[in-house]
Amino acid sequence: MRLALAATLLLAGIASAHAQSSKDPSGTWLTEDGRAKIRIDRCGAGQAQVCGKVVWLKVATTEAGAPRTDIKNPDPKKRSRPVLGLPLIEGLQPDEAKFSGSIYNIEEGKIYQVSLERENASELSVSGCLLKVLCGSQTWTRVPDVNQQAANVGAEPAPQKPAKPAAK
Repeated sequence: MRLALAATLLLAGIASAHAQSSKDPSGTWLTEDGRAKIRIDRCGAGQAQVCGKVVWLKVATTEAGAPRTDIKNPDPKKRSRPVLGLPLIEGLQPDEAKFSGSIYNIEEGKIYQVSLERENASELSVSGCLLKVLCGSQTWTRVPDVNQQAANVGAEPAPQKPAKPAAK
């Protein structure tokens, strides 16, 4: 009886961990329009929340060659912040199979209520509303982490060990 109970508890713990990881939006995601990659990581107390920042832009500079900045921000003091590295998602809370909170839209300088929900291993549903009236959704696609891409650029393959001669 004790063995059956222990096995049941172990399986329940594994199923719970799998359910938690299957909804976890952590990773790097390409926005639906392909103009940015957003890195989402766990954050907050106990790593229970999620946060996200811009890690790549299709067009990272202005026509003058300067880094793109947060020019639409309603706070004039923040308009000179570079977009690369800018936090868009801060402290989204777990809510059933998704994470909910607010997201900053750089293109408009507005904050939307948003929910993130993993559709599958490679797709993230992003649904948001401004004032509960202007709503929309899009699907972001998982991409390799930007840091991994940079680490692999120009990397030389590992040296191969010479084969041992066959025994006679």
